[in-house]
Amino acid sequence: MYGAGGGLAAYPQPLPLDTFRILFVCTGNICRSPIAERLARLELDSRLGDRVGRRIVVESAGTWGHEGAPMEAHAATVLGEYGADSAHFSGRELLDEHVIDADLVLTATLDHRAQVISMGHSAGLRTFTLKEFTRLVQRVDPRTLPDPRDGARLTERARALVRAAAALRGWLLAASPESDELRDPYGAPIGMFRDCGEEIFGALDPVVTALTGVKR
Repeated sequence: MYGAGGGLAAYPQPLPLDTFRILFVCTGNICRSPIAERLARLELDSRLGDRVGRRIVVESAGTWGHEGAPMEAHAATVLGEYGADSAHFSGRELLDEHVIDADLVLTATLDHRAQVISMGHSAGLRTFTLKEFTRLVQRVDPRTLPDPRDGARLTERARALVRAAAALRGWLLAASPESDELRDPYGAPIGMFRDCGEEIFGALDPVVTALTGVKR
């Protein structure tokens, strides 16, 4: 179930005390970040089940967020094609409190990343573009991460992964700046939204696998 206050999910029961929060950020919070938010939620729940998966909270916002706006229609269509829920979404503008609360911020572009980091709150070591984070976590040896199957907490593993990715950032550079970015499909035909959805879905697979230790 999703609440009206932006992309944050509203659950029928209180959230567990120990949660890990992922914040997806784009410009208007009606295209790229909602697609990423809802696809990430789908993948987490499908791999971990609703109860365990909800220890990772997924939400989104926009640097020029369309406060209260619905998700763009083509974005909702693409989510439906993946079997993800697009209902009850309401756009929101990125606020300091969102950055403060997030354990991991994943942005659409390098400019969004820079804007988040410029807000302060020691966000630099936990803010990446989505595709940058994907590229980095694929180089993290999963054997070095706490494993929930060995008694570690899921949130402990997630926080360790963020630290490991941050440590690699200065050593593993992208082939080009553009390769770490998601193109904005706003105003484009449905085909470009499908391309964007495919790109996001592909980028999320290694991230969710690394976060959870569970493959698709």
